[in-house]
Amino acid sequence: MSTLRHTITDAGRRELAEVPGAMITSTAAKALAVLRIATGFVFLWAFLDKTFGLGYSTASAKAWIHGGSPTKGFLASVDVGPLQSAYHTIAGAWWADWLFMLGMLGVGVALITGVGLRVAAGAGGLIMAMMWFAEFPFAQHTSAGDPSGSTNPLTDYHFIYAAVLLVLAFTYAGDTWGLGRLWARLPFVHDHSLLR
Repeated sequence: MSTLRHTITDAGRRELAEVPGAMITSTAAKALAVLRIATGFVFLWAFLDKTFGLGYSTASAKAWIHGGSPTKGFLASVDVGPLQSAYHTIAGAWWADWLFMLGMLGVGVALITGVGLRVAAGAGGLIMAMMWFAEFPFAQHTSAGDPSGSTNPLTDYHFIYAAVLLVLAFTYAGDTWGLGRLWARLPFVHDHSLLR
């Protein structure tokens, strides 16, 4: 109940109209904060490992700071779906590397700090959609006829991450253990709820 009262006090009646009769418990708010921080670390870790080659999915020699490409290996190996040739074309392009890495960094930092969660949900959702199309779980076989390894034709971890981002953005998950409330008080954020 205290979370809802605080939201109404901070954002006014306009915000109340967005959540008629909604209430979130303190325990649920903390659970959402844990989910937010953990999901943010997934995005931030991908950025750090690809940038510095920490040896988990990226070897040091293939790190971005050593001239490696964060997108080349993944996009060049796409062997299913309608975007296969498009992904092969952009694999390793400097602009694709920069957009991907800035997206991973931005979404990770936004989630961990609890600011700009709606923008982060949009950007992260777009990243997840593009990666979903790269793995194209509809396909049971690759373009070479080999099994694709898809275990579910619709829902996979990309879809789940995108759904988590939406839940976090629209439940004000950045207000608990984050800077969401402070962020919401900034005049340009208060005037543009999409930035919340």
